[in-house]
Amino acid sequence: MYEKMILARKFDERGQLLQRAGKVNFHISGINQEPSQVAMAFAMDLKNDWFLPYYRDYAFVLSLGMTVKELMLSLFAKGEDPNSAGRQMPGHFGAKRLRIVTGSSPVTTQVPHAAGFALAAKMRGERSVSLVSFGEGSSNQGDFHEGCNFAGVMKLPVIFVCQNNGYAISVPLSKQTAGRISDRALGYGFPGVQVDGNDVLETYRVFKEAHDRALAGEGPTLVEIVTYRVTPHSTSDNDLVYRTKEEVEIHKAKDGIPAYRRYLTEAGLWSEEQEQELQARIREEIDEATEYGERAPFQAVEDAFRHVYAETANGEAI
Repeated sequence: MYEKMILARKFDERGQLLQRAGKVNFHISGINQEPSQVAMAFAMDLKNDWFLPYYRDYAFVLSLGMTVKELMLSLFAKGEDPNSAGRQMPGHFGAKRLRIVTGSSPVTTQVPHAAGFALAAKMRGERSVSLVSFGEGSSNQGDFHEGCNFAGVMKLPVIFVCQNNGYAISVPLSKQTAGRISDRALGYGFPGVQVDGNDVLETYRVFKEAHDRALAGEGPTLVEIVTYRVTPHSTSDNDLVYRTKEEVEIHKAKDGIPAYRRYLTEAGLWSEEQEQELQARIREEIDEATEYGERAPFQAVEDAFRHVYAETANGEAI
């Protein structure tokens, strides 16, 4: 789990540098949310479950098996990008081999989709759980309420994950809701749990319990991960217009990655030598992926309508 957190952090930092250097057009960061994203991935069954992430879920998809090279291809919008052949914005994931369901740009649309995947699993008698993640702003969208209500009525094997990072773009949580998001689950007839996203092992425990409940036929769980977005909403955002640098620094000091490293070191599971080896290995992996992504070709013009319209046997659009 620690290695995946570091890999995601270093990829994210590289993405920001590439955008600032004019190498890519856009990057949206998930820095500070890696511990909880890795924990929830490790609690799932990668062979049988379905995953519907949101646009900050780099640590989550890397833990599911997506590679840094694939993320770089998406960042550079290249034709080999497995998510969308370079058509979508970065952070809009989709990988059939990893059971990652394609996401779209309007927020929260993945929530009712997750309920649908869970319904299909239940109808087929499959031991499968769907996990869908979204931000706290999405919890105020109709899709969230409809998905939760349907899943509660049908007792579906789905885990709803609200990554509450404090801001829906520029709108603070205090102006979005007066209560705990996890408490909303009670209205739909299933448990809601709030967990500190900086606590890796507690987050893992919560998701393992939710996964076990789903497989036992006990229905959905809503997990509210309390975290904080230390970066601007995206590279197009000036976050100091709506919050202070001092506020951000307070939350940076609560970073769960150094805390987990200290825990591993005190438990005799990690050392400075291992840390140096890991950092060097990840630096090499990211450097190679960056170079590959930058040099890879864009999608061919003649493929522009692929996966948009139905095709004939020889690949021509109808």
